[in-house]
Amino acid sequence: MGSAVPAGEPLGVVRPMLASPGAPPGSDGWAVEFKWDGYRGVAHCQGRDVRVFSRNEIDFLVRFPELGILPELLHHRTAVLDGEIVALDADGRPDFSLLQQGHGPGVRELRRNRPRIAYFVFDLLHLDGRSLLSTPYYVRRSLLSELALPGNHAVQVPPTFMDTEPADVLHVASQYGFEGIVSKRVKSAYEPGRRSPSWVKTPFRRTQEVVIGGWRVGQGNRAGRIGSLLLGAYDGEGRLVYVGHVGTGFSREALADLQRSLTRLARESSPFDVEVPREHARDALWVSPWLVGEVEFRQWTPDGRLRHPAWRGLRADRDPDSVRVRVRVPES
Repeated sequence: MGSAVPAGEPLGVVRPMLASPGAPPGSDGWAVEFKWDGYRGVAHCQGRDVRVFSRNEIDFLVRFPELGILPELLHHRTAVLDGEIVALDADGRPDFSLLQQGHGPGVRELRRNRPRIAYFVFDLLHLDGRSLLSTPYYVRRSLLSELALPGNHAVQVPPTFMDTEPADVLHVASQYGFEGIVSKRVKSAYEPGRRSPSWVKTPFRRTQEVVIGGWRVGQGNRAGRIGSLLLGAYDGEGRLVYVGHVGTGFSREALADLQRSLTRLARESSPFDVEVPREHARDALWVSPWLVGEVEFRQWTPDGRLRHPAWRGLRADRDPDSVRVRVRVPES
C-alpha cells in the first residue's frame, strides 16, 4: 500500500499537491470536493507532537493553537494530513476575511471576538509509519474516514462525492456560498509540490496573488493613511512587474495592520523591475517586496493590468518569489 518509514523517525515536510484551474470534468473516474476559502496546511502528527506547515513551510500552530488538539484526536498515532485552515462565520461557513484578524504576535490573546478556527481535513498522506503518497485517492479517503475524527468545530472531515456529476456539486457550492469545487481523479496518486492535472479546481471568483511594492496616501477619511496599494507579480524572466493598484476591500483593522507592516518595509527606490506608470509612481511610498496578498478581480486588461481589483487579504502562506503573473505584461 505504501513505503514504510522507520518507527520514531521524523517525517520530512510534505509539500501540498496543487490543483490545476479548469472547468468541471466528466463524472466518470472523478470525485468532487468543495473548495474551501482559507490557508492550506499539511499537519505532521507524531505522538504528542504536531506541526502544521503552510505552502512556504511556516508552522501555523503558533497562529492557530486550536490545531494542537490533533494528536489527541488521532490517539497519538503518527500521521500526515492535508487540509485547509478556515475561519467560520456565525452560520458555520468559511470566511477568508475572518482569517485576517489578529496577525501579529500577542494579538491573538487580546482578541475578544476571535473567529472559530477549523481544520478541514481532506487527505491522508502517511499513517503509522507508512507512506500513502502512491496510494489511490479513493483508498486514502477511505482510510481517512476510518480514523473517525470527531466532527467538532476545530477539526472536520468534509464530504467527498464519488458518484455525483461535478456540475451538480458546483451548483450546490454556489447555493451555499462556497468558493467552488475541486475535482480529483479517484485513482490518482498524491504528487507533493506539483500542480497536477489529476486535480482540477473550479472557483467562482477570479483571484490573483500579488506582491505589495508600494502605496499611495489616501484622501478624505483616509488622509495620511493608505489610500491604495501598488501591486506586482514576477514574470517568466524573474522580474517584478507592475500589475495594478487596489484601493477597495479593506477593513479598518486590515488598513491599520498594513500601515504598521509597510512602515517597517519602507525603502527609497521602487522595487519594480519594469517602470510603474507615472501617474501612480509620482507620489508613491515604496516598500521592500516581501508581503504577499490576494485580490479578486474582473479580468486582465490588454496591457496586463488587473481590472477592478478588490483586496481580499494577506497571504502569510505564500513566498513572494512564488507569485507569478499569468498574462504577458508589456513594457511601460
